[in-house]
Amino acid sequence: DCLCRLRHEVGAAAGAAGCPPEMAEEVVLAVDEACQNIIRHAYRGDGEIVLEIRLAAERRLEILLIDFAAPVDPGRIVPRPLDELRPGGLGTHFIRSVMEEVSYLPPPPGAGNFLRMTRTIR
Repeated sequence: DCLCRLRHEVGAAAGAAGCPPEMAEEVVLAVDEACQNIIRHAYRGDGEIVLEIRLAAERRLEILLIDFAAPVDPGRIVPRPLDELRPGGLGTHFIRSVMEEVSYLPPPPGAGNFLRMTRTIR
């Protein structure tokens, strides 16, 4: 239920920021995949996710995701090879193909992980 509402809100925010419909859909996909990864792999179930969407300088859409799960090693978060045909494991590939920049920042005090994704609105 929360992911459905999240997708709707992210799409609305991206549209309000000036994203064309196709780009807004791609941003929704990236945010949904990132949140699913947090739920499945960081929390292994329910947990709190803080989402912030900003319109930054030079028409850059900035998406910030903070969770409170155990910290992860960003070097271990890699997409599986695309030639391996099996369900799942493509979320990070989708995120990196849709967003221009994907980076893990030092989390604020009390948080576990801090993901920043950006894309220029064209």
